[in-house]
Amino acid sequence: MDWMETLVVVVHVVIAVALVGLVLIQQGKGADAGAAFGGGASQTVFGSQGSGSFLTRFTTILAIVFFVTSFSLAVFAKQRAEVAGEAGIPVVQESKEAAPTEQAAEGESAPDSETESRESDLPELE
Repeated sequence: MDWMETLVVVVHVVIAVALVGLVLIQQGKGADAGAAFGGGASQTVFGSQGSGSFLTRFTTILAIVFFVTSFSLAVFAKQRAEVAGEAGIPVVQESKEAAPTEQAAEGESAPDSETESRESDLPELE
């Protein structure tokens, strides 16, 4: 299962970089106005329609694959968390007593016995 997760992570990163590149390459909607003043579309690599439809479709396909890899990585992470929970790794649990800050927020004072019993290695401020 580790090789499958590694493969999905590699594909995910490559697609993310490709998406960033494709979005930066694409022209905005207002860029077509410049073609009316002498920048003929017949000289483009992708034909007379331009690269808009090709790049848009390719970006859409890459975005769909990106979301699929994101979802599969979330499933892998969930499975890994379940396995870690079954392996006997200790889980942090909340204590039944309220924290001193919570008690102070409720209007109660913090217990002085705990703070007085602890000794600090830090020097006292004068």
